[in-house]
Amino acid sequence: MAGSSVIHGVNVPVRSISLPSRLQPNSIEAELNELKTFGLLSASRTIHAGGETICTGFTRLAKLYNNIEEILQSPLTQQALRHQQNVKLVEEALDDSVGLLDACGTARDLIMMMKEQVQDLQSALRRRGGDSSIGSNILAYISFRKKLEKNIAKSLRVLKRLECNNNGAFPLFVDYHLLMVVKALRESNAITISMFESLLSFLSMPVMKTKAGGWSLISKLIPVVAAKRSQKLLNEVGIVDFTLYALHGQVRKNDAKIDAQTEIRRLETLSASIKGLEAGLDCLFRCLIRNRVSLLNILSP
Repeated sequence: MAGSSVIHGVNVPVRSISLPSRLQPNSIEAELNELKTFGLLSASRTIHAGGETICTGFTRLAKLYNNIEEILQSPLTQQALRHQQNVKLVEEALDDSVGLLDACGTARDLIMMMKEQVQDLQSALRRRGGDSSIGSNILAYISFRKKLEKNIAKSLRVLKRLECNNNGAFPLFVDYHLLMVVKALRESNAITISMFESLLSFLSMPVMKTKAGGWSLISKLIPVVAAKRSQKLLNEVGIVDFTLYALHGQVRKNDAKIDAQTEIRRLETLSASIKGLEAGLDCLFRCLIRNRVSLLNILSP
C-alpha cells in the first residue's frame, strides 16, 4: 500500500518493499533517532560517560550496521545502486567507509595502549604494594597519559573533518527506498563519529595540578569525589587519574598508610571497562568491513 513521507522538505512516495519489518523505513528511522540521542548524550563532556554506557552504544551501533548490511544485500537496493546515475552514491559511501575504518583502527590502538599501561601498573602495585619504589611506575603511567592526550587531540581533529565531509546534501532525484538507504548510511556515519568522540572523551580526563607543579588541588578533590560517589563527576579513567596523583604524593612523602589495594581495585574496574570497549570496537570494526565489502560488490557484481 502506497503512502507518502517528507524527508528534508521533499515529498516522496512510500512504496511497499519486500523487507522484514525491522528494516522498513519507519523502523530504521526510529533506530537512527534513538542512537543519535544516545550518541549526543554519551559524547557530552559534562556527563563523563562511563565505559558501560559507551559499550552499550557500540552494541546498538553494531546492530544498526547489521540491519544496514541486510538492506544493502537486498536485490531492490543493489538494483537501484547499480544504475549509472547512482554509482556516485556508492563511491561516496566507500570513501566515507575508509575514514570510519581508519578512525576505528586508531581507537582500537588507543584502547590497546591504555590496556597495556593499566595491566603494567596493576602488576607493579601487586608486587610492590605501598613500597616507595612504586613511584617510578606511577610516574610512567602519568607520562603515558600525557602522551595519550596528544594522540586523542589529533584523533578528535580527524573526526571533525569526517564530520564535515558527512554533511553533504541528500540526493533529490531518487526513489524513496534509495533515499532511505542513503539517509541510513550517512546518519549511521554521523552516529559512529559521535560514538568515537565519546570514547575519546572517556579516555581523556584532563589532569588538574597547581601552578607550583604540585598535586595539592587533586588531593583536596579526592574527598569531594568520594562524598558524591564519584560516578556523577568522573568515569573510571578519571577516578584512577585523580587517585593515582594522590597516591604518588603519599609515596613522595614516604607515607606509611598507602592503600595500594584500593587503587588495585579501581584499576581492575577500569581494566574491565577497557576489555568491554575493546570487544565493542572489534565487533564494530567487523561490521564496517562487511558494509564496505557489500558496497564494493555492488560496483563489481
